[in-house]
Amino acid sequence: MARFPLPRPLVETHVRAALVEDLGDAGDITTLATIPAHAQANAVIAARKPGIIAGTALAEAAFTLVNRALTVEIVTEDGGRVEPGTEIIRLSGPARAILTAERVALNYLGHLSGIATATADLVRAVDGTGALIVCTRKTTPGLRALEKHAVKCGGGQNHRFGLYDAVMIKDNHIAAAGSIAEALQAAKAATGHMVKIEIEVDTIDQLGEVLEEGADVILLDNMSTDDMRKAVEMTAGRSILEASGNVTIETVRAIAETGVDVISSGWITHSAPALDLGLDWA
Repeated sequence: MARFPLPRPLVETHVRAALVEDLGDAGDITTLATIPAHAQANAVIAARKPGIIAGTALAEAAFTLVNRALTVEIVTEDGGRVEPGTEIIRLSGPARAILTAERVALNYLGHLSGIATATADLVRAVDGTGALIVCTRKTTPGLRALEKHAVKCGGGQNHRFGLYDAVMIKDNHIAAAGSIAEALQAAKAATGHMVKIEIEVDTIDQLGEVLEEGADVILLDNMSTDDMRKAVEMTAGRSILEASGNVTIETVRAIAETGVDVISSGWITHSAPALDLGLDWA
């Protein structure tokens, strides 16, 4: 089970909106026309490819919001690993409700499980190095909380959730502020002790400027692995070092072995392929 499950009000808000989008003004006209109201059925959602599951609460809500008479049993909880044929959810009850909620449930479950699976692949690749895999703000508009939950189901961690919960000074902020020192000084003066301050650097010289001024986290943007190793040596634990840019399953191990603390990837949320799942009558 996911250590921090999604809040039920958040789940239902998302799922209600998805069902309204799908049902429109007339409802599921295909199912209403072809399936008798009294028909009962049993069905199973199962994996067709190996992966990590995320989004079961959203799938469950899709079915129960359509008809609370449905019995929904979650067999594989969020964070669980599946192989082809592994059962994830069992359903029993009104056949119409199963068919009407099917696509919304599978859309959430497949998309979020794809993110969890992509995250788990990177986590396994850096095993033993001590580096953490984290996501970014490169998420689907409106789905950020869900996608960040999926990252955690895959063994990763979350970066900031938005512009409001941490300071992230990027190259354009530095240019507009005038210098690294000016940007950091202004950020420290404007934020409280609970707010972390991160700043992006592109070169070893910029890193030196940041270390003189001090920051909680330093983002090494698109640096070579040689420069990352130099950065780790220079920083000597004074700040958390985050590596970003060109993070793939082929490169992530080498990045982790430089000694950085965190590796951030936008790909795991914005481009991870959906996990292939299916619903069939049982």
